[in-house]
Amino acid sequence: VLPVCPGTAPRSGSTGRPKAAVHIHASLIATAELYAEGILRMSDRDVIYSAAKLFFAYGLGNSLTFPLALGATSVLAPERPLPAMVNAILRQYRPTIFCGVPTLFSSLLCSRDLPASGEHGLRLCTSAGEALPEPVGLKWKVHTGVDIVDGIGTTELLHIFISNRPGAVRYGTAGKPVPGYKVKIVDENQNQVRLGDVGELQVSGPTSAVSYWNNETQTRDTFLGEWTRTGDKFRQTTDGDFVHCGRDDDMMKVGGIWVSPIDVESALINHDCVLEAAVVAARDENGLVKPKAFVVLKPGTAGNADLERQLKDFVKNNLAPYKYPRSIEFVEELPKTSTGKLQRYRLRADH
Repeated sequence: VLPVCPGTAPRSGSTGRPKAAVHIHASLIATAELYAEGILRMSDRDVIYSAAKLFFAYGLGNSLTFPLALGATSVLAPERPLPAMVNAILRQYRPTIFCGVPTLFSSLLCSRDLPASGEHGLRLCTSAGEALPEPVGLKWKVHTGVDIVDGIGTTELLHIFISNRPGAVRYGTAGKPVPGYKVKIVDENQNQVRLGDVGELQVSGPTSAVSYWNNETQTRDTFLGEWTRTGDKFRQTTDGDFVHCGRDDDMMKVGGIWVSPIDVESALINHDCVLEAAVVAARDENGLVKPKAFVVLKPGTAGNADLERQLKDFVKNNLAPYKYPRSIEFVEELPKTSTGKLQRYRLRADH
């Protein structure tokens, strides 16, 4: 993997071997103008703390590009962003904007020292890297009094290009396109799908990478003229919001019907005993594809057959019954990249 340097940003490797996306320098200021200033209304009065580090495109914008472009202050911490340290930073330095990832927000909610409303200086939080489960966003709002502005971005576009809006967050969606970007959802033949149907998200905008460093095959497959393939499955609601359904290879067909792992994971996370969940396709004894869940329980909770039955019934009662996980494995932790993205492909490899 190439080190982060002017012009390159390494992908985090959530779906396999990392790649280095080559950007022009103008893309850096464009992300600051379009997202940081245009969406977050960031200014020289803000103090930003990003749990994502500078080697992650999300963290590079949050901690370096945005503060330098707009005169804000950045809190940099070399340690791993564990809940105790993050809570201490929120109390001591009182950032006005906290940039995290779904896994971290969930862990913070389970910690005992997360500052409540009135105990911090936050005006908003942002989330990217993975789809933010609706239960996590709602619980965060209740406890802290501020919203998590969820969005979707890729290293190929350098930062977030679809986002919720402060004051108008719709949990469970990634929001609407950031002004300056065009998006479309297409099928396997590159035709736009009907409203509400699931397809691959493609993006056109001023911050698209030029190529992958020394990787002509992947460059030709990803960069299609003005459009960049994201490899993410999305659908659009009648209100114009975009909903993340998973990566291309994360989706599964159960009984001939597409199932999004994110839907099942969000349902599981809403259970009081569940801290994290990952869902992949696994074949049953008849060779048929069924959802399988890997679940990390909250501290003090033990996994057993009775809890497994409870979780299955819980999903059945909150989603279409065919989506429930046919098997659940309780694990200590889920495989993630260094930037906190879930690596479902590592779980899928064994099944």
